[in-house]
Amino acid sequence: MSESSSLSIASPALSASIASEGAELWSLADAEGRDLLTDADPRWWTGHAPLLFPFVGRSRGDVYRLDGREYAMPQHGFARRKPFALVHQSDAQVTLRLEADEGTRAVYPFDFRLDMDFALDGPTLRMTATVSNMGEAKMPFAFGYHPAFAWPLPYGGSVEDHRIAFEKSEPAPIRKVGHEPGLIAHETFPSPVEGDTLAPTHAMFEGDALIWDDLASRSLTWGVPGKPHLKIDFPDTPWLGLWQKPGAHYLCVEPWAGMADPVGFTGDVWDKPGIMALLPGDARSFRMDVTLVAN
Repeated sequence: MSESSSLSIASPALSASIASEGAELWSLADAEGRDLLTDADPRWWTGHAPLLFPFVGRSRGDVYRLDGREYAMPQHGFARRKPFALVHQSDAQVTLRLEADEGTRAVYPFDFRLDMDFALDGPTLRMTATVSNMGEAKMPFAFGYHPAFAWPLPYGGSVEDHRIAFEKSEPAPIRKVGHEPGLIAHETFPSPVEGDTLAPTHAMFEGDALIWDDLASRSLTWGVPGKPHLKIDFPDTPWLGLWQKPGAHYLCVEPWAGMADPVGFTGDVWDKPGIMALLPGDARSFRMDVTLVAN
């Protein structure tokens, strides 16, 4: 990321940089400069924290259907590859905006606005995405976050010592990717969570992401018990994905409002799991807070 495309904000406890391309959180560090996000080792994945819009996950055949027409759509949508305009910046806050243009309308025929706000408040990074319908037609959309947090975090303890601790017990079955790459299997799988705690391993992700579509929690922690860790709140997104390339130095904690097509899906976009309808003139916001908790 070049200096010209990097926007920096800071608080006494945290610093962050955001790329104007995709409004992607590029780095998050503590007061001592220790990285809390992925090292983006190209052997695994060079992403950091892409935004998923206007759809989450893959459409079957990388196309979706709307009113009898087919439109091309890459996995996780196009926002992560588009330049965002700077709306506002201060020492601890920045807002970036993506609006519909000729290129987006060719694949997504709606007049949208996506504002992405990042604000540092002491040990907390507050991220808020606001999707607005600026047009005259009801707009189908989904939204998701995809940040890759360091695994291990820089506070001691092995990879194996790290835990996801959910806000509530999570006994419900989960979903996984099926035999069509990137699409959701129809069958469910037993929850790997014991009570409210998940002990992730690299082997868990050999078949791609783990997906919770019956999630009780809207908050979790990530780290080694008894050491500084991250508290992650996602009050506006009902589903969650966890993902990594097995062996990489990150774990993606992905709050979603929407998900990929099911295996074999041939329906209209309005029948896609998790699709939301935004009426003309309306807006909807999705918040994700990341707090560094010192033990």
